[in-house]
Amino acid sequence: MAILGSLLQSTIHFGETIRKRIIPTHDSVQQEAVLTKLILKAKHTAFGRQYDFEGIVRSAHVGEVSLYDQFKETVPIHDYNKIYNEWWKYGLLGYKNICWPGRIKYYALSSGTSEASTKYIPLTKDMFNAIRKASIRQIFSLSNFKLESKIFESGILMLGGCTELNQSTSYYEGDLSGIQASKLPFWFQLFYKPGKKIASNKDWENKLTEITRNAKNWDIGIIVGVPAWIQILMEKIIAYYNVETIHDIWPNLKIYVHGGVSFEPYRKGFEKLLSEPLLYIETYLASEGFIAFQKYPNQIGMSLVLDNGIFYEFVPFDESNFTSDGTIKESAETKLLGEVSIGVEYALLISTCTGAWRYLLGDVVKFVSANEIIITGRTKQFISLCGEHLSIDNMNRAIMQVSNQFNITISEFTVVGVPYDSLFAHHWYIGTDDVVSKDQLKEALDAALMELNDDYAVERSAALKEILIDVIPTSYFYEWMESLGKSGGQHKVPRVLKNRNWESWKSFLGSKGIH
Repeated sequence: MAILGSLLQSTIHFGETIRKRIIPTHDSVQQEAVLTKLILKAKHTAFGRQYDFEGIVRSAHVGEVSLYDQFKETVPIHDYNKIYNEWWKYGLLGYKNICWPGRIKYYALSSGTSEASTKYIPLTKDMFNAIRKASIRQIFSLSNFKLESKIFESGILMLGGCTELNQSTSYYEGDLSGIQASKLPFWFQLFYKPGKKIASNKDWENKLTEITRNAKNWDIGIIVGVPAWIQILMEKIIAYYNVETIHDIWPNLKIYVHGGVSFEPYRKGFEKLLSEPLLYIETYLASEGFIAFQKYPNQIGMSLVLDNGIFYEFVPFDESNFTSDGTIKESAETKLLGEVSIGVEYALLISTCTGAWRYLLGDVVKFVSANEIIITGRTKQFISLCGEHLSIDNMNRAIMQVSNQFNITISEFTVVGVPYDSLFAHHWYIGTDDVVSKDQLKEALDAALMELNDDYAVERSAALKEILIDVIPTSYFYEWMESLGKSGGQHKVPRVLKNRNWESWKSFLGSKGIH
């Protein structure tokens, strides 16, 4: 393993050096090339014929109009419901050449919000290749972090979904992390933990138990996964071996690669389980594709992957482009990468090598530099009952402030907007196992939110009459997720509850005697 680790480190340094020399630096050129390639490859699909992809290319070729302008004019914006009902569902029935050449053999199952209980996201060979390329680039970027050579000799624990996929008549389905783990290259399997056998376990609790029992036999240097489940695993390992920190079991643990949800609410509880600091690296790998990753230490945002099968458009996340419930309007304004403004929130539209076309991903991002983003929320997960426009980013920051103020760990929380005395209130459910005054916490949280969000401050003296708080054990959140069949993998506790999630949550809390 030491020889392999040394070779891997040398390859990473060499690969990043070569990559910097050969990749073109102009972002718009890379994106135009991606769009052209996508349209040309899909022109003979049912979707390509419906929207005359050949005509789009022809018009651009003779200089009548730019490729993008013609594409935008011709192809409508799709949310999941629209593209699934009009196109993707036929792929599930076994039809081929619908939105992308060939038959779709794999579907990633993604937790739905208000659009669908479960989303079926197509995965193609081209997308697998694109994700693999982006993953290799992220590995190459580790050369920017000046890591000790020992880290490249250690194992990589990837805590994801089950690699044993469900087989339907014409396709396989499963969690993206499970699908990816089942397709790891041979050389990577030498470093990969928990290994194929444990990873194929469909019972999440059994999987955690097996990992815990084997933990002491592994030399882990890097862990990858959703913060909540990684924290639960580390707590389980520490308790099982009766040690103080995870470093008593894995002394060479140096890196945590996370994504899918803001890490900040978990940081305080996470770091209690360590005896030395970890290097945190953020990544943005969605079921729809590998969007961005952190390339450098202390980088504020993540760098977009611009030349790898995904074409981006950006929709200003405001009332002119979205309805009050976060639904995108048909007339929504879109911008290209070179047209965005730093500090403004945008919803992501993507066209990809899976046959997603002008597809609303559902995430809201903010640019911190020319092509570096941070994720600030979801188009459907915000609260604006009366114009307060409270985003997930506001919520995360406020929770971080009060957890520091009271020196408590708040790993999970969720919020719902409710009627209150003929007007409105926000009802917060805060998960902590530490002792704290509910009244003091409420006052501090309200003050933090007013400081972070001017609209919220205005409405707190108007239509937003109250903020309600219930402090509950952290475990309740995970028990509720388990009751929904959403334990582990890429599943995350929703920060904002609406519709059926709110009804389910109320019912669950009622079973705990909380009303």
